[in-house]
Formats: sequence, structure tokens, C-alpha cells
Amino acid sequence: MEAAGGAAPAPAPGRARPPQPQPQSQSESQPQPQPKGRELFRSQRKESEGSVDCPNLEFGYGDADGFAAELSELYSYTEEPEFITNRRCFEEDFRTQVPGKRWLELEAAQQKAYVMRLLDGLEVVNRDKRLRAARAVLYLAQGMFGDCDNEGDVLHWSRHNSFLLYQMGTFSAFLELLNMEIDNSQACSSALRKPAISLADSTELRVLLSVMYLMVENIRVEQEPDPLEWKACRETFRTELSFPVHTEEPFALLLFTMVTKFCSGHAPHFPMKKVLLLLWKVLLFTLGGFEALQAMKVKKREELGLPPLPEDSIQVVRSMRAASPPTYSIELMEQQQPQPQQQQQQQKRGHRSRRPLMKQDSLDIYNERDPFKNDEAGVDEEENDDVDSGIEGELDLMERDAIIPMMPAQRTPIERVSFPKGLPWAPKVRQKDIEHFLEASRNKFIGFTLGQDTETLIGLPRPIHESVKTLKQHKYVSISDVQIKNEEELEKCPMSLGEEEVQETPCEILYRAMLYNLPQYMIALLKILLAAAPTSKAKTDSINILADVLPEEMPITVLQSMKLGIDVNRHKEIIVKSISASLLLLLKHLKLNHIYQFEYVSQHLVFANCIPLILKFFNQNIMSYIAAKNSISVLDYPYCTVHDLPELTAESLEAGDNNQFCWRNLFSCINLLRILNKLTKWKHSRTMMLVVFKSAPILKRALKVKQAMMQLYVLKLLKIQTKYLGRQWRKSNMKTMSAIYQKVRHRMNDDWAYGNDIDARPWDFQAEECTLRANIEAFNSRRYDKPQDSEFAPVDNCLQSVLGQRLELPEDFHYSYELWLEREVFSQPIRWEELLHYQ
Repeated sequence: MEAAGGAAPAPAPGRARPPQPQPQSQSESQPQPQPKGRELFRSQRKESEGSVDCPNLEFGYGDADGFAAELSELYSYTEEPEFITNRRCFEEDFRTQVPGKRWLELEAAQQKAYVMRLLDGLEVVNRDKRLRAARAVLYLAQGMFGDCDNEGDVLHWSRHNSFLLYQMGTFSAFLELLNMEIDNSQACSSALRKPAISLADSTELRVLLSVMYLMVENIRVEQEPDPLEWKACRETFRTELSFPVHTEEPFALLLFTMVTKFCSGHAPHFPMKKVLLLLWKVLLFTLGGFEALQAMKVKKREELGLPPLPEDSIQVVRSMRAASPPTYSIELMEQQQPQPQQQQQQQKRGHRSRRPLMKQDSLDIYNERDPFKNDEAGVDEEENDDVDSGIEGELDLMERDAIIPMMPAQRTPIERVSFPKGLPWAPKVRQKDIEHFLEASRNKFIGFTLGQDTETLIGLPRPIHESVKTLKQHKYVSISDVQIKNEEELEKCPMSLGEEEVQETPCEILYRAMLYNLPQYMIALLKILLAAAPTSKAKTDSINILADVLPEEMPITVLQSMKLGIDVNRHKEIIVKSISASLLLLLKHLKLNHIYQFEYVSQHLVFANCIPLILKFFNQNIMSYIAAKNSISVLDYPYCTVHDLPELTAESLEAGDNNQFCWRNLFSCINLLRILNKLTKWKHSRTMMLVVFKSAPILKRALKVKQAMMQLYVLKLLKIQTKYLGRQWRKSNMKTMSAIYQKVRHRMNDDWAYGNDIDARPWDFQAEECTLRANIEAFNSRRYDKPQDSEFAPVDNCLQSVLGQRLELPEDFHYSYELWLEREVFSQPIRWEELLHYQ
């Protein structure tokens, strides 16, 4: 075993946590390792953890990735041979129907006639013939790549054919086939009997879902030169998916049902990646994306008579710039390691030379680095998670003292940047904050309170008047506040206020359809998210999400194994991306539609352990996850359809693209952080869950990613739990506190940095959730339970009107009338004594 002064061994491949730095001991006085060994250690450390010197990531957050990227993620690399199969099925049929011509040469009427013949082929009894017709339709939706010269042409014809297919009723035909496949008990039982499920078990479902996904994605995405006919098709298609006519449920509910059936174990062959991608795009298409959501929010505030929003949150976040991430103690130890002679001199000087190690680079805008301040107490949180988990006064957890290396006497000159011109967000104040401020002021200066009165200021000093004026200037009333107030009034006065007018929006229809099985839907999504998380270990009892990526014959060469490994990792990343985006869209739209719909979904997510699941996801080497290169560009659609594929080698598989980050992984991380913020905002009991699960060191590691939007949501999560982390944590994380002040919205009178909040009493936590649950159940019962409670139903006490009512009787009633009279009236004795019981 090497001495502590020797070069450290390389970390194991794929290891998320770097090796612990060795504490300084008697070996300090021994000669230091040569620079070559130190550089080797540093390079190994950076490879293990991801480079600390992360560049600014030029990431544009939006509803989805680029058009071609979203289409390419539909297909696994193991599905590559099926492109040729689809083309062969189409060309064999096309040559018999339209001999001597190419599809691109046909006129619009001829193309429609051929599509009609293909749709007729979907209705035959023979299963193989139906599949061949469906593959021919899929080839059309994939863009006729056999007749195209480049990728742009493939994407152009894919859009053109998707609109043509929709106009001919293809989506409805494929929806019927999808319902048949979902109910195919023979396929389900066959899959259940197999020891290992592969790609072949879901062939029909994958073809159907691929066609539907391509149609939804091509029609959903708007482009400038789209003709008016296509725009009309887009609105018709959106209405068809949102407001079902022939069925009683929207299309998204069918996909939710597929997810729950898969997770229950009854249909293990369902291709979950395609189902989840289609579900996400259907929600995005029918409900609307983030910019549409912002426009809906502005419109709704106008309808409710509320003042306009102080700023456009999307634009503010896009204009923010990233802060410098933390550096970690191992790097500073290497940079600031004293020479042996200096060490001996410093040891002679005594304790004055032992300075605490500054381990966090400037997270704030001033970029100052003062080694004489105790910026981060102890060793890095990545090596010592318990340092940040203490809850002062509540959880009796021990904080460990760290062994701190010595600092050099010299300070390097640091460039200082100019002061910020202003804060990015306008401050906000709740009505509750004004009431609390006035209650405290009246108790202090007058000795009694006036309840919720915020107008009477008699007897209070002049500065209090000015403070109340400032608070009221920044008062913000949310749509949720108005909805909660209206709900309270409807509960108190159900008769006088009458029936509530509920607007039939796509979101309202979806919630009503999901309501009674919503807990199962949320649990199923989280189960799949857990199975796809990179931090999850394979368990025998976990669900198999790789059924639609594993080939029938497992790889036999190293190259095939490498290709499959990349494919599996990519498959999991796409699943995480689609689930996180779907949940975030659902939460945001439900919150705008009605706050209690949002709270119902949120509470079931919390009950299903969504908070620890997201923290488990982030408890990994987040820089490595964001920089992952789990893609083979030459195998991506549409590139692979129009180019001759080169012979794959280990070097070409590992090459990947030249991007400094993976778009889908950074998108997923931001989505999960936003979901976590939505679940915990203003909920003290859920904030305590963040503390109990030791989220502070996990979240601080995520600040390494130099992307402003991701850092903002991390800092928000750190802000809400700061009051519970204890004074020592706040004292040793002042740079993080400074970043919170500069990047997160200010709430006046919010003493988040001091822990004096009167609402943060631990014995109120359970009551808070119970009260919320009672309010949600009252809302769902009042609005969706039919018939209404008999307590409020009108009763007709007039004998004449009751006997005079016309009753709907069966057509054959007069044939059996005499028999009924004999059995129910004449043969039954009159029990007069029973009347006494109703007195």
C-alpha cells in the first residue's frame, strides 16, 4: 500500500463519487510527489468527476429539441434493419398498384387514391397482410427516403405525407388498430410466458405508435411556409385529440392506460419509450407549450381583473447568465500544496499559520476569492454529506470537524467586476405577509391585533406606515389565491351561489377523465422513471423497460456489445426526458386551470415518493450525465436512411458529436428541478423532506453546471430549506447565500436566511397536509361527483305534484301490469304500525 504522499490510484470506471482526499498526517514532512504524478492524479480526478472548469453552456431551453432530433429519438439503433423492411413492403405494393411511376411523380389525387387502397389493406383479417400495409404507411410517414438524396428532403416529405395521411383519416384507422393490439390477450399471455422479451414481441405496436408519433410531431410543429390548408388541419387535429367525439375519453388517457397496464405486469411487451414519447407530444400539442402557457396566464389574469404580471418569466430566465460553479478542496490542495521547507517553517510558527481552506469559487457576481474567510467549513460536501444535513434544534445530527490543509501566505490578485445594475426579478409580497407584519407591529407598539385588517394604521409609528405602503406596492395576487377564495365561498354558500360555470378546456377534460385513476397513473410514471434513472441498480423485482430495445439475438462481439450499451443508455435517457417533460406540463397546466387540480396531482406524486426519487436522480456525477455521449450520429434518423453507413469501429462508436453537453439530459435535469420546486413551494412539510433526505450537498453539486436556468432552480430549492439547515451551514455557505440573493426573487419580510419563520413549526406539518387533502376532496366531490349530495337536493313535498309526475315505463309494461298489481299491491298486507317509525 502506497504512502499518503504517493500518487493516488485511478478511480474505477463509471464511479460517481470521487476518492476521498487523504488527511494530512506525519507523512506531510516527507518529500512531495513529482509534478508528473500530481498532474496524472488531477487528470484522473477530472475524468472521474467531470471537469470542474465547466464552460458556459449555450443551452436554449424550450418545449422540445430540434425537429430532426425529436424524430430520431423515436427509433432505437436496434430498429435500424426495419427501415429497409418498411421500404420493401411499400415498394412491393406500390409496383403492383401504380406500375412504372414513383411516388414523387404522382399528383395529389393519385396519392390520395393510393393511400385509400393502403387503408383498405388495414381492414383485412390476415394479421401479416395488415402488418405489411401498416409498414407501407409507416414508410410514407418516414419520408420516402428511398427516393430522397439528402436529409432535408426526407424531413420535407415526412411532413407532406403526414398531413396527407391525416386528411385521409389514417390516424383514426390506426387508433382502432391500437385499441385492438392493447386488448390482444394472446400477445399479452405469450409475452408473460417468455423468459426474455425482445424487440420482436412488440412489432405491431411499434409500427402503429411510430406512425401516430410521426403524424403528431409533424403536424404539431409549425413552420413558416405552411399553407393555409395545413394550418386548418393542425387546428382540427388538435381539437380531435383534445375533445373526443366518438369516445368518452381523450387520446392521452388511452396512453396513460397503456402505461399503467405495463407497470402492473399484464403487458410487459408494450414499447414504453414510444408510448411515453407519444404521450408527451400529445400533451404538448393539446395543452400547449411554455410560451402558450404564459399567454394563457396573462389572459386569465385579465379575465379575473388582476393586474398584469410584473415580468415575463421566460424572457427573464433566458437573459440571466450563469455563475461560476464551486471548486473543490482536492483541486485547491494540489494548487496550494506547500513545499517541504515551507511546511517545516509553518509547523514551527504554530497554529497561526493553519488557515481554513477556501473551497468554493465565487458563486456570486463579484468573483472574489478570500482565503482568509471560512467559505466552506470542512471538506467538500461531496465527500461529507452529513455536514449539510443538520437541522438546528430539530434533528440532532452531528456535524463533523474537518482536517484542513494549510494555506500559502501569498494571495493572488483577483479581478473584480462591476456591481449589478439591478435584480432580475420584481419583488413580490403576499397578503399573508402584510397581515403578519401588521400583527407583529401592533403587538409590539399597541398591545393588541385587529385580525386581517390591513388598512387601519392608527397608533403605529411613521416608519411602519412607510413599510406597509412599500409592501402594498409590491403586493402580488396570484390566480391560485382567487381560485382558493372562490372555492371557499362555494363551499360556504352552495345554494345561493348556484352552479359553477366550468370552462371546457382541454386541460379540464383531461383532468376529469384522469380523476378516478390518477394515483395509479402517477405511480406508474414514477416507477418507470426510477427504472430509467442512471443511479438505479438492477433489481429482479423492478420493471423491464428494455423490452423494445433488446434484439432477439444478443450481441456476440465486443463491437455489438458497445453499440447495444450505447443504445440502452440512450433509451433510458429518452424515457427520463419524456416523463419529466410530461409531468412538468401536466403540473403547470393544471395549476393554471385550478389550483386544487394541481394540488391533487402534486399530493399523489409526493405520496409516491417523487421527492426522494428526484434527489436520488441528482445524487450522481451530474457533469458526466450532462456531458454523456450516448449517441451514434451515423445511425440517427434521417441520416442513416440516405447515407451508406460506414463500417462501425470502436473509435467511431466512442466519437459521438462535438457538443459540450447532451441537450436531452440537460433538459431532463431542468425539468426535474422545476417539478421539485413545484412540489415543495410554500409547503413546509415537503421542504422538511428535502432536509431529511440531505438534499443540500446533492443540490450544491448540481451548481457545477454553468447554465443559468438550472442554477436558478437549484438555488430556489436551497433557499426554501436554508432556515432548517442551521446557523453553521449558513455561516459556511455565504457564497451560496449571496448567489441566492442575486438570482432568486425577493419576498419582502421573508427571513429565509435566519430561520425565524412563524409558519415553520414542525408540529403543524401533518395538519398542513391533512387540511390540504380535505380541501382537495371537497373540491373534487363538489365539482365531479354526480349526483350532488342529497343534503342540497330539492325535495317535492306536494302529494298532487308527486302523483301527477309522468314516469317512463317499459314498452311491455301493460302486458304484465295485472301481474305486477297482484304481486306488489294486493298480496302485500298493509303494515300500519310501520308508519309510527317515521314520525
